Amino acid sequence: MTERDPSILEEDVPDGEAAEDHLPLPGGSRRRPRRFARLSGCIPVLLVLALLGGGAYFGITRGVDAIRDQFKEAEDYAGPGKGRVTFQVVSGDSISDMGANLVEADVVASLEAFTDAAALDPEGSRGIQVGFYELRRQMAASDVVDVLVDPANIVSDTITVPEGLTVDQIVDILAKNTDFKAKQFTKVVDDPGDLGLPDYADGNAEGYLFPATYAFGPDAKPVTMLTAMVDRWRQAAEASGLEQAAEDLGYSPHELMTVASLVQAEGRGDDMPKVARVIYNRLEIEPNPSAGFLQIDAAVNYALGRGPITRLTTDEIDSVADSPYNTYRQKGLPPGPIEAPGDDAIEAAANPVDGPWFFYATVNLETGETKFTDDFDEFNEFKAELDQYCATQSDRC
Repeated sequence: MTERDPSILEEDVPDGEAAEDHLPLPGGSRRRPRRFARLSGCIPVLLVLALLGGGAYFGITRGVDAIRDQFKEAEDYAGPGKGRVTFQVVSGDSISDMGANLVEADVVASLEAFTDAAALDPEGSRGIQVGFYELRRQMAASDVVDVLVDPANIVSDTITVPEGLTVDQIVDILAKNTDFKAKQFTKVVDDPGDLGLPDYADGNAEGYLFPATYAFGPDAKPVTMLTAMVDRWRQAAEASGLEQAAEDLGYSPHELMTVASLVQAEGRGDDMPKVARVIYNRLEIEPNPSAGFLQIDAAVNYALGRGPITRLTTDEIDSVADSPYNTYRQKGLPPGPIEAPGDDAIEAAANPVDGPWFFYATVNLETGETKFTDDFDEFNEFKAELDQYCATQSDRC
């Protein structure tokens, strides 16, 4: 049994506690009462709860702010805007792409305002067509959508360049349908470094300005127009597999483009692959009735600097006897295209049909009926048929 410390009096011991709890500890200090010990053990827990409570408050506050931001109206201009901005919608642009570009041009205040306005419009993105639009800076997003969904607001010069034209003829069409002079286009053609021509064109745009309908924006310049035509040619070349086809056929891509231009000048529709085969047969099969001479009138007319006509005289052929484009006097292909071939002609040159033909003649210039043969005598019969047609249809010959 432990003896009481005489220094501890009964009145010094709180009710309900043992005097032993107040015994001195080694070194002369006393034990703390158990009540204080229990209280001090709770302090870390209370601190943790306080911190957690503060964190919960902080998290809840941030969550409320985030929700408030979600339901807050997107930043938008009141409109109607000021100044003038020419805005282009490019093929493949999404609503987000358009919105980002509009924000960059300071047409709309925020991407969210534009996408929200587009979502509310019945047409939405489906009503927005590729092209150029005249807008203002700092417009209301809904006003911008109203402009873009209406095709009547597209600002462009639509120009159609048909197949079978030379560079000079294409330049004339561009000059006629734009505010630029022919010499401004010619200057670009003569210094074609920015046009993107393939290396094998050797700086000559003949045959590489693709025939198509183009929509040029109000800010388009001669160099951008001509570059767009070369870009469109590249698409056609890739679609037909021109470079691989040239390798498979044993020609350079430039030679295949030259064949395509001759096919464009001489053939129509389903006859184009046959015309291509005649050209390849005359180039490749010897001895043959043509002895390597293509004898294509359109190439001689190119040498003469004039458009195609039905018949050539011997004097006309001899007048340009030294020209590399005179396919009656010079063997093989001319040095390059004689005009701009379209999709069908390029495809025919890349994929000629099989056949034995060396000759062809168009016997009806109204319908374009063309006959093919590998017999020279039969070819003469075709020419007689054409002569008979011209005797009654002289205005077409």
